[in-house]
Amino acid sequence: MLSILRSCLGLALTAVLCGSPPSRAATDSDDAALSLSSAPVESAVDGGRRTQLFIEGALGAGDKRDGSGSRDIRRGSIDFTYIGALAPGWRAVLSDRLDSVKPNDLPGDSTINSLREAYVSWQPEGAKAVVDLGRVNLRYGPAYGFNPTDFFRDGALRTITSLDPIALRENRLGTVVLRGQHLWSAGSVSLAYSPKIESRPSDNGWSLDLGATNNRDRGLLVLSSRLSDRISGQALLYKERGSSAQVGASLTALLSDAIVGYAEWSRGSEISLLDRALGLQGTSTKRNRLAAGVTYTTSGKLSITGEYQYNGFALDPAGLDALRAAPPAAMDAYVLEAVRRQDPASRKAYLLYLTQKGIGLKGLDLTALLRINGGDHSRLGWLELRHHWSRFDLALRLQQQGGRDASEYGVLRDRRSAQLVAAYYF
Repeated sequence: MLSILRSCLGLALTAVLCGSPPSRAATDSDDAALSLSSAPVESAVDGGRRTQLFIEGALGAGDKRDGSGSRDIRRGSIDFTYIGALAPGWRAVLSDRLDSVKPNDLPGDSTINSLREAYVSWQPEGAKAVVDLGRVNLRYGPAYGFNPTDFFRDGALRTITSLDPIALRENRLGTVVLRGQHLWSAGSVSLAYSPKIESRPSDNGWSLDLGATNNRDRGLLVLSSRLSDRISGQALLYKERGSSAQVGASLTALLSDAIVGYAEWSRGSEISLLDRALGLQGTSTKRNRLAAGVTYTTSGKLSITGEYQYNGFALDPAGLDALRAAPPAAMDAYVLEAVRRQDPASRKAYLLYLTQKGIGLKGLDLTALLRINGGDHSRLGWLELRHHWSRFDLALRLQQQGGRDASEYGVLRDRRSAQLVAAYYF
């Protein structure tokens, strides 16, 4: 299958030599509500220059679940992004983030550098196609909290500084790929090949961590199309060495001026999430992943999203009960593997996501979410109240987890936490 993808990639790259330049509509959505990616993606043909640099600091405290008191939470971050033209037909993207997190609840160093993107794009004048080479953050799927068609998500998070799913998709590591895209007025086709570079992830905070994103040969073929003024869709074919191909599809529909519906689905053959977490060989079975939801936006800029999530490779309620009876290390490993793969830890899960722009004051925004494990009924709530000035942001973040001991959110170290976050933009 990978040999077929390599051949197709060669044909896709040849396509850059023909055609006329695409219109802006070929790469930018005419309606943001119909976007098939829940994180912003730069236009491949944008020849302008953009540089963004900001520093961010956070101070807070968390109440320990075991009742032994509280712990301090401290973080400092430097975030840099550059997008600019190198020469006619050439564009460069560089995106990097440095975080010092104490304490760090994920394995590895407390100071972590994440080279999110570093690639060049080539689009000859008069061509309808683009070639990208380097570390690219490939984001797919319109869902908010879980993206079954986002095949390059596993292992891409080096650290977690915000629970906002939009921020998680933005701040993860990209994958080293060679990608060719052919564009037209109502859609595009792209083919990406990601080679194996290193075998294992690195705990070194300054590592490029290519073993997390490029530990096997992978290929992805994507067809995107605006089916009508109100409906957009994608079809995906994914293959990695040593495994059978997986298929995926997504659809976004503008149901009314205020309501957007979306769904994305993938199907493939894998071992279970529990076998992965415990390092077992397991037996591969063919199962589905699904996310579907509806977003309602009011005239007052309040946006509410409800999302249903299904992961056929996760444990059902009976399996979660059995895991709770095992030694605590088993549940810890299971939840950590779900976080690493950015998959729900239960067969069924639910998300409520809310944003409000200009709540009470100009420049004051509210973002909140509630995650519910449909198997063990544990839950996580997160809220951010953020005020924007011209170069400065100040935010209050509150988080609370509820659930029985050894449930998905019941194993987290803190029962609740609060942080004050400040950011300065240069």
